[in-house]
Amino acid sequence: MAKPDVSTPKGFRDFLPLAAAGRAFLLEKIKKVLEKYGFEPLETPAIEYAQTLKGKYGDEEKLIYEFEDRGGRQVALRYDQTVPLARVVAQYQDLPMPFKRYQIQPVWRAENPQKGRFREFLQIDFDTVGEKSLIADAEIIAAACACLKEIGFKNFNVKVNDRSVFKELPQTAISAIDKIKKIGEDGVFVELQNKGFKPGEARKILDQIRQNTSTALIDKLFKNLENLGVQKDLYAFDPTLARGLDYYTGAIFEIEIDGYTAGSIGGGGRYDDLIGVFSNNNIPAVGFSFGFDRLMEAAKEANLLPETGSSTKVLVTIFNENLTKDSLALTTSLRDAGVNTQVYLDPEAKLDKQLKYADNKQIPYAAILGPEELKEAKITLKDLDKQSQEKLTLTEVLKKLAF
Repeated sequence: MAKPDVSTPKGFRDFLPLAAAGRAFLLEKIKKVLEKYGFEPLETPAIEYAQTLKGKYGDEEKLIYEFEDRGGRQVALRYDQTVPLARVVAQYQDLPMPFKRYQIQPVWRAENPQKGRFREFLQIDFDTVGEKSLIADAEIIAAACACLKEIGFKNFNVKVNDRSVFKELPQTAISAIDKIKKIGEDGVFVELQNKGFKPGEARKILDQIRQNTSTALIDKLFKNLENLGVQKDLYAFDPTLARGLDYYTGAIFEIEIDGYTAGSIGGGGRYDDLIGVFSNNNIPAVGFSFGFDRLMEAAKEANLLPETGSSTKVLVTIFNENLTKDSLALTTSLRDAGVNTQVYLDPEAKLDKQLKYADNKQIPYAAILGPEELKEAKITLKDLDKQSQEKLTLTEVLKKLAF
């Protein structure tokens, strides 16, 4: 019998400890900023009824993972987190408004995997629901900028446009314009013709886009950004920014990081009509979404991730089987003091093997407790990076590891 294929499906990935630690590092920084801005966590199911998701994403709807469950119901994997948020607001009508939430969960899209694009990926959304003031839009952008600064990025650009400038254009034209940074004006010109526009019509659309100027809405938004203390050189009006999703109604924005070539690392905008699809009331809303995998790639390229892949600070070795009790007691003392500690689990293993394990795991320190150390009431603490060691009391060890 042939052994099963142990590889992951195309576009899906495992995250081994080193990668997972880097992801956790970035997520903690982002959560810290979002909670500082008053956003609270929300989680929704991986699966929604297909009708909940369909009709909201324009041309991208073909990327929804849709299937029939065992009860014969049409369901679909979560495509984004904005539509589920709209469904939540419509379902739980006693939520205090404005409702500010962040959501960090995977989404699924049946697209062609490439650099920065996967079929399962993590999104970080944060939205303000129930407030039409442009202060809410400005605060969303300010929070996104603060997240990037907290991670360590210095050079990035927020591109901003007003979706109302496209109000005379059909959605098919807007979705083509949305690709202008990927395929250029010539590519968009061809795509518009492929979508049924005559060459003269396509050229007129492109000329109109280039001639668009900042609107009163954009000017007011920029004033709010200035009042919130966001650096003026971080944001600018971009008449070519379209964002292809159907549900945007006002300000739209994307962020690009200088030097990162896979595209924008996030985007968002105002969507005042989407919740009304699920409710009897139109409820204003604005939000932003980070593409977390692109953010990770950009952070890695900029050397902003921690070098060590282990959250463990020290490995307690077992000198021999007779000293197991003492090593386990030391392990408990270190953990009780708040030190992330592993103990080597095989008391019969030679010390060299134990130290090699710690080195391979990128654990910075190893604690050795042998007969000599017990006599002196001390611990040999070995720095595995510097290949140095010293005998210390437990109090001194705790002080040394408190970094």
